[in-house]
Amino acid sequence: MRPTLSILGGAGGIGRALVKAAVTRGWKVEVADLFPALENWQAPAGVHVTGFDAGDPDGLEQALAGGPINGFVNLAGFMAESRSVVDTPTDDWRHLIEGNLTTAHRAAVSVSPRITDGSAFVNVGSGLGHFARPGYGAYAVAKAGISALTRQLALELAPRVRVNCVAPSAVDTEFLRGGSHRTADADLPRFDTKAYGASNPMGRIALPADIVGPVLFLLSQDAAYVNGQTLHVNGGAFMT
Repeated sequence: MRPTLSILGGAGGIGRALVKAAVTRGWKVEVADLFPALENWQAPAGVHVTGFDAGDPDGLEQALAGGPINGFVNLAGFMAESRSVVDTPTDDWRHLIEGNLTTAHRAAVSVSPRITDGSAFVNVGSGLGHFARPGYGAYAVAKAGISALTRQLALELAPRVRVNCVAPSAVDTEFLRGGSHRTADADLPRFDTKAYGASNPMGRIALPADIVGPVLFLLSQDAAYVNGQTLHVNGGAFMT
């Protein structure tokens, strides 16, 4: 029987690449994502897709409900207009923290009873949670919280389940414009991917496949003794 992988946010740029790679590697994949993110995506054959409304207080939990799973990946998250911490309105701060960090907590609560013994859980955070840059205040704080949440879960769910985090640098997807469910002209600063790539030691910006590989590694038995870690995938832009 094929192992089952549940992916929250599987219709985004990294998510679509992860779904395709996971299916190729023999996973039975289920995806939960917001309805707008699913509108322009045709999931591969055999992938079970569940949409939910961000405004539905029970939507996330219902979308993640189901039978036993052998792995879970949390890709949920979004950016907003670039602002300093002190210039961020309270409602915007709350919205970003809830949409990124609180959603990760709710997802963990929902799926932890479903994950079978010996399985793995991977959060996808951001290098911005560890390497401060101007204008990313609430988002950076939320992503730093993702790493802290990962460590806490790793302690609490071990040895039954391993929990790790992948923290990418900028990845060349629609997320840089606010997420795949938003319009290309979302109210966000234009991101110069060429300039960013030129400044990276690897000479380019990351692609979705660069993040998919590390996620699949952490899900696999090749990472059977890796727990509570944040794996930075940034081409050398930030080194710990």
